[in-house]
Amino acid sequence: MYAISLGDGAELRPLEVWHAEEVLANIDRGREFIGRHVGLPDVVADLDGARAWLRAYADKRAADGGSLHGIWQDGTLVGGLLFRVWDTPSGVCEAGCWLEPAAAGRGLVTRGMRLLLDWAFGERGMHRVEWHVAPGNQPSINVARRLGMTREGVLRENYPHHGVRTSTEIWAVLAPEWAKAREDIGQHAH
Repeated sequence: MYAISLGDGAELRPLEVWHAEEVLANIDRGREFIGRHVGLPDVVADLDGARAWLRAYADKRAADGGSLHGIWQDGTLVGGLLFRVWDTPSGVCEAGCWLEPAAAGRGLVTRGMRLLLDWAFGERGMHRVEWHVAPGNQPSINVARRLGMTREGVLRENYPHHGVRTSTEIWAVLAPEWAKAREDIGQHAH
């Protein structure tokens, strides 16, 4: 299968159903860290959960409704990038990410998302890419900023997470803004 280098021994590859054991191991290594702001560890609670989640995204990809992309560091799956929502007719999609703690702070998400945004805007003709993030998730907010996204607002207490209603910040970058943002990323890349 193909892989795209992110530099420093890291690669971006498609994440598929047959990666279920690797996904579970990745989530297990970062379960508490990843689960602070997102429900992915709850969904990938065991191997069957990992398979079901990957199968759901395989179905999304087949229907052109979303996709998963793994980040491997020196041969180990350490996180991933996704298009949780992909709506070709409206030209709007929602991107996201997760990383285990050992992979955080290396610029992997920014470098990988740069490639995926180039593809979304350049090859697929999307107009808007959104990034939904919990207000307390500073690393994810920093990625949105580095990708040239604008904070557009907050959905107050819209997301029940571990028994607490949390809010969601909405960040986005538009196709006409991406060329400038991409240039800025290139000048400030890790």
